[in-house]
Amino acid sequence: MKNFKDKRIRVIVGHYGSGKTEFAVNYAFQLAEQGRKTALVDLDIANPYFRSRERQQQLEEKGIRVYSNTFGYDITADLPAITARIKAPLEDVACHAVVDAGGDDLGARILIQFEKYWKTADCDLFCVVNANRPETDTVEGAMNHITRIEQETKLKITGLINNTHLLKETTAEDIIKGYQLCSALSAKLDIPVKYNCCMEELLDVLQLKTKEIKGFHLFKMKRYMRSSWLDR
Repeated sequence: MKNFKDKRIRVIVGHYGSGKTEFAVNYAFQLAEQGRKTALVDLDIANPYFRSRERQQQLEEKGIRVYSNTFGYDITADLPAITARIKAPLEDVACHAVVDAGGDDLGARILIQFEKYWKTADCDLFCVVNANRPETDTVEGAMNHITRIEQETKLKITGLINNTHLLKETTAEDIIKGYQLCSALSAKLDIPVKYNCCMEELLDVLQLKTKEIKGFHLFKMKRYMRSSWLDR
């Protein structure tokens, strides 16, 4: 995407394995590349393995402020102690904030502590969907996931992010399958499909295969999270 037209605060939720954190990190980098004052807020206290704050040095080299737990970045000190400093980018009207929240309804519960920032006209709540995950590989399963998050947080999802993948085995057909599922989900829940995520190496072939699909919005991704682990 050349220019994001989303609201200033973007809260990102999604099931484990959806690629929620990868999307959040990519989103923050692309906002910064557009010259916007950007912050990434890591509120994911549920999953100790893939954390956006693992890329804190890379993010800060691009001018992106990173906010996480009271202890800063330490993957072994994973206590549910979120610093009050995260309020700074949420209150700064000049700052574009990307909030990486917990993976499921219980993980998203942390949002309740800061609900006044989400219940404004300045906030979007995006749910990342991977149609290759057992829990969200059907419309009914994905609907159940979204319903649980909304019931737990008392917030409404405002956009769907199709991030259907099989790590390095992902094909263009996987992403198209995810778009079809998200489109059906969109029709049932009246929530728009905002972006279809695609790693750089698949971009050309996916553009060719989807050129006749109206409203198919591509979101180009780079692999930032645990690339060395994936190579093993």
